Amino acid sequence: MTRAEFLRLMAACAFAPLLPRSLRAAESAYDFVFTRLMYESGDWDVDQRMPSNLIDALIQYTTLRVDPKEQVIPLGDPRMLGAAFCYLAGHKLVEFNPDERRNFEKYVRNGGFVLVDDCNHDIDGLFAKSFEAEMASIFGPAAMQKLPNNHPLYSCFFKFDGPPATGFELNGWGDDLVHEYLKGIEIDGRLGVLYSNKDYGCEWDYDWRNKRFLAEDNTRFAVNIAVYAMTT
Repeated sequence: MTRAEFLRLMAACAFAPLLPRSLRAAESAYDFVFTRLMYESGDWDVDQRMPSNLIDALIQYTTLRVDPKEQVIPLGDPRMLGAAFCYLAGHKLVEFNPDERRNFEKYVRNGGFVLVDDCNHDIDGLFAKSFEAEMASIFGPAAMQKLPNNHPLYSCFFKFDGPPATGFELNGWGDDLVHEYLKGIEIDGRLGVLYSNKDYGCEWDYDWRNKRFLAEDNTRFAVNIAVYAMTT
């Protein structure tokens, strides 16, 4: 990323005066790499077309150098500690083993960002209950909080009034609710875990070439998430 490109990006993200993680790792060939976390207890390999859609959105709307391929790294592998953006999702039980738990905590406390998406799109399912229990055990029972709809996440690139609703919510799947909030865990005022019951992974799980048929690109919010992750 050139200095001019960096300044344009920061102008779009006025809330974030800090250097993006991508510039802290200047030796990397890419500014953004999509890293999916593999964990032993559940079905981590869901929404397999979603990463290419998010990658396509970043290429369309930003000047970032984006790795065109998804990277998959086990959560228990120390290599994940070097990732700037991680994604974790599933339907089933989330029960981290000791290595996974240690790496997750270290990664988040040291400045990492994890987007976690509940593919069941509910608040009482197995993934939701077990993942939130894991977060409570690692960061404390009050660590996970609802994000206000004026959180910088919703204005850092495109402007949103809050988390966009998904087709699954609007069609009455899951718990038949439209979740009007996302949750997160902040460390020293920085959002390290962004947690969604809205199933954005499945919402964006289609061939990126079909995006041209949509009246409005529903992956624009993915751009906000990625830009926020790299600029805080």
